[in-house]
Amino acid sequence: MFKIFKQNISRSPYQSIAAILVVSLSFFLISIFFLLGVGSQKILQFFETRPQVTAFLKDEAKLQEVELLKAKIESSFDIRSVNYITKDDALKVYKEQNKDKPLLLEMVTAKILPASLEISTKDLSSLKKVAQSLKKENIVEDVVYQEDIITALSNWVRILRKAGIAIAGFLLLISFATILVVLGMKISQRKADIEIYKLLGASSWYIRKPIYLEGIFLGTISALVSWGLSLLTVNYFSSYITSFLSGIPLLTPFPIEFFLLQLGGMLAVGAVIGFLGSFLAASRFMSQVR
Repeated sequence: MFKIFKQNISRSPYQSIAAILVVSLSFFLISIFFLLGVGSQKILQFFETRPQVTAFLKDEAKLQEVELLKAKIESSFDIRSVNYITKDDALKVYKEQNKDKPLLLEMVTAKILPASLEISTKDLSSLKKVAQSLKKENIVEDVVYQEDIITALSNWVRILRKAGIAIAGFLLLISFATILVVLGMKISQRKADIEIYKLLGASSWYIRKPIYLEGIFLGTISALVSWGLSLLTVNYFSSYITSFLSGIPLLTPFPIEFFLLQLGGMLAVGAVIGFLGSFLAASRFMSQVR
């Protein structure tokens, strides 16, 4: 039976290569959209954990008043974290951000920088309410919050996810149709051989199994090729991505476990698509063989 499978591949190698190229391209594009989805989700999670509301405090604010305000905010809203940034802490942050600009460092001292509360919420819809509440406090000088940035990024991730799912479904359909058509053509070319097998008493399973194996072979090889291409693409562009997203810990360097899981998923999808395509091709064209 495996001998028949090898013969089927070797008899029409160009059709098999064409099928592998088309399916590999489809799987490669699916892999790229998957990586974009994972990366954008990581970026969103990064910004969600950053201080989303910053309340700058008046110079006369006392530590006891600040602690009371922290407790009030934590008890009133679904808060992820509240950090108190003193004037000295603010100066350290300023020096770190402007370490390459010595002239700016000479002009700034801790006294002229405001202390602040940096607040992160678990629910983005709470940002506006938290900001409005802080503006009413006597010790608060000004409030800055990133609602527009986070909301825009959330919408972008949601649109990308929906588009990715739709495109992935379309590409999987193309892969399925490619395997179906190629195997259908191969079965038609082997019509005489199949008729001889039937005359000799071969079972339907004996005839179908090499076709199923060929479909699974085409699907898994295509998945392996596309995985290799996506791995090379990520390695090639990783330095550019890291430079462009400076300060955001994305997935670079990518852990090997991530790629192994991706490979396993792609092989499983390739095997399923290959089997379904071969099953339908066999069912459709075998019924025409008497």
